[in-house]
Amino acid sequence: MTSEVIQGDEWAAYGALDTYSQDETRDRLPAERHKATEPPYNPTLYLMAYARLYSNEGAMTRGTTSETVDGMALKKIEQLIDDLRHERFRWTPVRRTYIKKKNGQWRPLGIPTWTDKLLQEAIRLILEAYYDSQFSSHSHGFRPDRGCHTAFREMEQTWTGTKWWIEGDIAQCFDRLDHQVLVNILREKLHDNRFIQLIQWLLEAGYLEEWRYHPTLSGCPQGGVVSPLLSNIYLDKLDAYVEQELLPAYTRGEQRQRNPVYNRLRVREQYYRKQGKRKKALELRRERQKLPERDPLDPDYRRLRFVRYADDFCCATRGRTR
Repeated sequence: MTSEVIQGDEWAAYGALDTYSQDETRDRLPAERHKATEPPYNPTLYLMAYARLYSNEGAMTRGTTSETVDGMALKKIEQLIDDLRHERFRWTPVRRTYIKKKNGQWRPLGIPTWTDKLLQEAIRLILEAYYDSQFSSHSHGFRPDRGCHTAFREMEQTWTGTKWWIEGDIAQCFDRLDHQVLVNILREKLHDNRFIQLIQWLLEAGYLEEWRYHPTLSGCPQGGVVSPLLSNIYLDKLDAYVEQELLPAYTRGEQRQRNPVYNRLRVREQYYRKQGKRKKALELRRERQKLPERDPLDPDYRRLRFVRYADDFCCATRGRTR
């Protein structure tokens, strides 16, 4: 590897290397998948990370140092890998700033340095290749080929006949993630202590606000490249609980029984039609058409639906609420 500076268009050519991620791990057995999370010592991984980051507007945004994507060179990757191998690398505290939300409140945003962004993207590529295929099909936030539209499409296609809706928002989700719980979740399937320790150091790196250092006792910094994926790994426990506990408990029956009132009107309509009293039969038909054919209060039938996008989720139910 040379230490020369490489221009953006030349770096972009490495985007074709993106076949590294999900295809290599999607078909592996769960017990073997932890092998895919080898320490980020492969230079190709950083070329892929650069190809994803260099064109973003935030690539030129400074963190707590003056370092940006400008002047990126292969020598920086060599130095970063060497620091990781010898455990000399330390995360730099992010620069805390605030952006205004639609409701008028302010959301804290942590801006990392360029080197930290590059390493976070490399970590994100590794974790996404392993975890994404295991995430719930009801999770749509911060995932490849998924988003708000796929969440709405699921609701449109499978939530027909829904009567009751529960909308939820996990308040300050990014700020309140328990570091130890997240690390324990990672340890369930990943068996590289140095890799997990690197992530733990990231969580505990702290932030600078008005050039005063503050420790991060909980949460992932909003603005971090890998933070959305870490939150998905954390909230996957919520998805699993809903799928394994709540959905089976609140799903009952194959289909609703026929509505007895609807059936009585249909029988009377047929009787008057046979008697030649078409006007009366038409009145009964119009009255019948105002009612559902199936009993909406059937005690032996109910359905619970669930969908999540990041820290927002929605539950819906059909059938009796008690």
